[in-house]
Amino acid sequence: MAKKQRSISVSEFFAKNKQLLGFDSPVRALLTTVKEACDNALDACEEAGILPELIVELHQQKNDRIRVCVQDNGPGIVKKQIPRIFGQLLYGSKFHSLKQSRGQQGIGISAAGMYGQLTTGRPVEIISRTDPETEAHRFQLRIDMKRNRPKVIEDNIIQWDFDHGTRVELVIEGKYMSGGHSVDEYLAQTAVANPHAAIRYLDIEGKEIFFPRVSEFLPPEAREIRPHPYGVELGFLIKLIRETKIRRISTMLKKEFSRVTAKVAREICDEADVSYKRSPYHITPDEIENIHRAIPKVKIMAPPSSAVVPIGDKLLRRGLARQVKGAEFYASTTRTPSVYKGNPFVVEVGLAYGGELQGFLLEEDYEDKYTVAGVTFDAKKTISAAMLDLPGFTRKKSSKLAKSIGVGTRTRVKNLTDDELEAIKIAYNEITRKEAKNSPAQIIRLANRVPLLYQQKACGISKAIMEMNWRRYSISQPRGGYPQGPLVIIVHLASVWVPFTSESKEAIAHYPEIIKEMKLALQVCGRDLGNYLKKKKKIKRALERKQVFKRYTSELARALSNITGKDENEIEDFIKKATEKYAGTQMEIKKPALEDELAKLRQESLPQNAALAQNTSDEDEAESEPDESEDNWKDEDGEENWDEEPDEEDWEGEDKKDEAKENQQDGSTDTVKDDKPKDSGSKKGGTMSLFD
Repeated sequence: MAKKQRSISVSEFFAKNKQLLGFDSPVRALLTTVKEACDNALDACEEAGILPELIVELHQQKNDRIRVCVQDNGPGIVKKQIPRIFGQLLYGSKFHSLKQSRGQQGIGISAAGMYGQLTTGRPVEIISRTDPETEAHRFQLRIDMKRNRPKVIEDNIIQWDFDHGTRVELVIEGKYMSGGHSVDEYLAQTAVANPHAAIRYLDIEGKEIFFPRVSEFLPPEAREIRPHPYGVELGFLIKLIRETKIRRISTMLKKEFSRVTAKVAREICDEADVSYKRSPYHITPDEIENIHRAIPKVKIMAPPSSAVVPIGDKLLRRGLARQVKGAEFYASTTRTPSVYKGNPFVVEVGLAYGGELQGFLLEEDYEDKYTVAGVTFDAKKTISAAMLDLPGFTRKKSSKLAKSIGVGTRTRVKNLTDDELEAIKIAYNEITRKEAKNSPAQIIRLANRVPLLYQQKACGISKAIMEMNWRRYSISQPRGGYPQGPLVIIVHLASVWVPFTSESKEAIAHYPEIIKEMKLALQVCGRDLGNYLKKKKKIKRALERKQVFKRYTSELARALSNITGKDENEIEDFIKKATEKYAGTQMEIKKPALEDELAKLRQESLPQNAALAQNTSDEDEAESEPDESEDNWKDEDGEENWDEEPDEEDWEGEDKKDEAKENQQDGSTDTVKDDKPKDSGSKKGGTMSLFD
């Protein structure tokens, strides 16, 4: 029995447990492969200060195999690192650094190569170049799963048309499907979360889709921080004390943790009844435990927020409006930084309501008489077959629509009259509006700018949305369910360490601190939407009142003329003017002035969230003494003193407070250290576009 026992490598473990990494089905495996490659490409471009340009290609091959190609215009990868990055699991630099990034574990792209090797036997192919003066290298490699080591099959120098960047090609066993869990949806949501990125996508059918960037600015660079003492566990503290070479325990606490000054370090030592001059080497296990218990009892500032870079409410709204172009109302908000287990995080929320989501179609959407909802019918098809091209339409729904307007399902599109085509468009609008009213809102979940498409019900974002009372904001909601109606909700969590529920990184854990911040952000946008819908109802009632006056204006003018003897026309004109003044109302539709916002962003030296990058470096902050007036300190009861949840009974009255707070935040962004915008660039001066 003992002879059969042996250790296994991490590659062997995940080869037998592919489902933990998101490779549990061919459909999900394709999405996971594209996702991991795109995440690495975006991270590489941003770290090098280059505006990202991505090319994503899917090519169908025999036996349910798909060739996935992802290329970027990033800084490239040095030759020595290529085999380790793509051929060794748990190899990477992001696991040990406390700053926001898409990748965290060093598993993703190498796991995708391992999956391709297991299902098709094909190696991973990588082409990379660091600058125009160096040669482009083309690698083919496999993973030695017994030792978790890369095995290089081919390493050639090739001619490549690009000055710098990386191209990855994998052949996997996958299946392409459209819908909410598709590569199409992932790239569309990625474009929303990364408004500074341009993505060109060649789908499985050879159709090209382009997502242009809506911002010419890179987000501020996240700055690495040290661990915060409030989040440290006893075992980690023991490890730090035993491995440090610093001679004093107070100096060790100051150097190894964020926000610990000399004064705070002494307070911790005094609380633990340990001399601050004591050498860490001589501290006993009991004394270490006393220090661990003493840390929560000392007031320590929250971690610096420079390690977290949110999208920003303006850019979030712009990205949302790019994908949901015809909505009648948009709202967005970015919360102030908060903390869970010592890790700083920021929550952002955006909403889009009504318009095309509600089924309203503009006349300019009709390219010709055979176009419905942007889809042009094939004139040779029958009406039931042609309507299958409409979004969400089935044969049953197509047949029902055709019968409702009195058209035979086998009638050819070219034989339809103009009145019948117009009736189809009207019927489609009615069906779409009815479905939108009774269907759940579309939820877009993002973590560090990465879309989460699976495990929606297990995610903390979904919990926060369902626990909201949306009926208070004039949105219908079944008990314990999602809000219903023509509504898109986008929630973004930006953190130095996102607490995913599994290695597949598809759902966020239910931390109370995170869910509370999400609900507060949702309430801000919900109040804006509620006010808009109340005004919309008010103007509807005013228009009805106005119509009543108009209906009887002539008769009233005639009667008053007979009584007073004055001119009937003058009286009628006077009544019309009074009706406009007293029975009418004005309401400005709150839509984002997208072009104005873009022009303003170009004038600013950094995006709206640049204020988060103004924080001084961690070393400077460690030297400063904590301010007794700091809002983010703990209160006398030991509870974190963050923003309290507003009283929902008086949610309208909170609008002015939120608006004033946002104005203060907007004003703080006027003062930035850099006078020039952070532009795209490369080591050799300039960026070569992949799309040229």
